[in-house]
Amino acid sequence: MAKAKLTDEVKTYIVQALACFDSPSIVAAAVKKEFGVEVSRQLVESHDPNKKAASGLAPKWRVLFEETRKTFLEDTASIAISHRAVRLRALQRMAEKAETQGNMVLASSLLKQAAEEVGNAYTNKRELTGPGGGPIQTENRTWREVLRQETKG
Repeated sequence: MAKAKLTDEVKTYIVQALACFDSPSIVAAAVKKEFGVEVSRQLVESHDPNKKAASGLAPKWRVLFEETRKTFLEDTASIAISHRAVRLRALQRMAEKAETQGNMVLASSLLKQAAEEVGNAYTNKRELTGPGGGPIQTENRTWREVLRQETKG
């Protein structure tokens, strides 16, 4: 297959989609749907500066890729599912539908997931407490002190 001549509009679309971590096959399908242009996965991959196939990629496309990736990684606020309230509403709709359809196993699973969401199970933030919810008691000892105590015991 001869290399397709792509417009700047299509190249921009490809570079930005790759910068947002879309796979080459997903991007190729999206280009066909959006622009009516059939491109191979390999051609799409040649627009990803992180791939060897992009060794001849023009500097302007490399810059666009880096700027788009940086913005994408910094701007999670614009992604609806990144907000707890959006996830909980979706879980509520799914649980209600599952219950209406009599699928109690799925409804129960969705309720559990919602409870975990509210309890911060899906974050890397953890609050650790000692007995009775109080602070955790710690000792600041050197490894020599620990070793001495263990050899005595």
